[in-house]
Amino acid sequence: MSTIIVFCHLRWDFVFQRPQHLLTRLAKHYKIVLVEEPIHHDGESFMRTREVAPNVTVCQPHTPVQQPGFHDDQIPLLQPMIAKLVPENEDPIVWFYTPMALPLLPQLHASVVVYDCMDELSAFKNPPRQLLQRETALLNIADLVFTGGPSLYEAKRTRHANAHCFSSSVDAQHFAHALERAGSHPDQADIPHPRLGFYGVIDERLDTDLVAQVADANPDWHVVLVGPVVKIDPAQLPQRPNLHYLGQRSYDELPKFLAGWDVCLMPFALNEATRFISPTKVLEYMAAELPIVSTAIRDVEQPYSHVVAIGHTPEEFIAHCKAALAQTPEQTVQMVEKMRKVVANTSWETTASRMRALIDGTTPSRKYARLTTPEPVAETQAPNVNPLRTPASNAPKVGSVMVGGGAAAAAYQVGDEAVPERKQMQASSVKPVIKLDV
Repeated sequence: MSTIIVFCHLRWDFVFQRPQHLLTRLAKHYKIVLVEEPIHHDGESFMRTREVAPNVTVCQPHTPVQQPGFHDDQIPLLQPMIAKLVPENEDPIVWFYTPMALPLLPQLHASVVVYDCMDELSAFKNPPRQLLQRETALLNIADLVFTGGPSLYEAKRTRHANAHCFSSSVDAQHFAHALERAGSHPDQADIPHPRLGFYGVIDERLDTDLVAQVADANPDWHVVLVGPVVKIDPAQLPQRPNLHYLGQRSYDELPKFLAGWDVCLMPFALNEATRFISPTKVLEYMAAELPIVSTAIRDVEQPYSHVVAIGHTPEEFIAHCKAALAQTPEQTVQMVEKMRKVVANTSWETTASRMRALIDGTTPSRKYARLTTPEPVAETQAPNVNPLRTPASNAPKVGSVMVGGGAAAAAYQVGDEAVPERKQMQASSVKPVIKLDV
């Protein structure tokens, strides 16, 4: 059984979403080793591992470095720990959810390199400054690129010859438990009906002003929001007597919340962070056979506007909520029929199977050999150079991409075109960078 080593920016125990759905299913055919971002601790570096599902091992690096994520300063400490994850005499498949882990690739002697682009991470709040540079490099190295929806596919397909759109799917059997309406979660038992609900990460992608407007539109409506608050100040969230924040809950609990709702909401803001999102919850809401009202997210509106009510303005969004609460039994029957047809045409099992076929049918290009470490340009340079393997002297070279660059990278270059990143600092303060010949 081959091994897939996965580098992920999301904690396994965070919201159960695309990586967990896909990897637990691929684990029927591969040994999955998922590497999370490092956790800071005082003391020697070490790797904590645990099996979270059959054939799925989650690895948490612990280092004394305070820089978050797969930062340049983390790389020298991570490399020896990551090297121990490679099975003897095996060239593993290497799978990226975050391009920031790219400097860890060369020592793994990968076979197929996969980039599953589930989000446009550079558009999120406070992205790593090197993210776009490393994604450019990863797109030049990867053998396969998967995208989490049509919008992302359109953005990436011209940048990679082997890109494939795999929109978010659904575990219909799991969310069918919501059809047992009497099984509503006890934590919302004291919240009156009608209940309009949302679950998911509460961050800059949620239109909190719209949520407040929905709550203000009718004091008898009760808006239930289930999920962790991330990257925004909880104190800035709107507060109303009919607004209920129930915090992060497990994947197993979600159908129980759905069972007690009257309308499902997707009140996403329309901004750079949501431009390419393809929300998994739209199909999960459909599997629960409840009315859905969404803002005009492209990957919701274009394929599902015949099922999902799209509010292009706050007034239209609220009007759709009123209509959903007032729909007749006949309208409900028609809605459910449409939802069942959509849900029947997708599953995570099918998605994972199609991905597996592409992986198994791909000949490794081993383009990671293009990653090199340039010689220091000054004796005063910082010594923590990422020790990456140097390619053969006869390897073709057609331009370069500078990946990383610590605190002082001045530009990255593709072919003959240089793109400024920030003002160049003094040579004595420049850290070594990782160079990709493309």
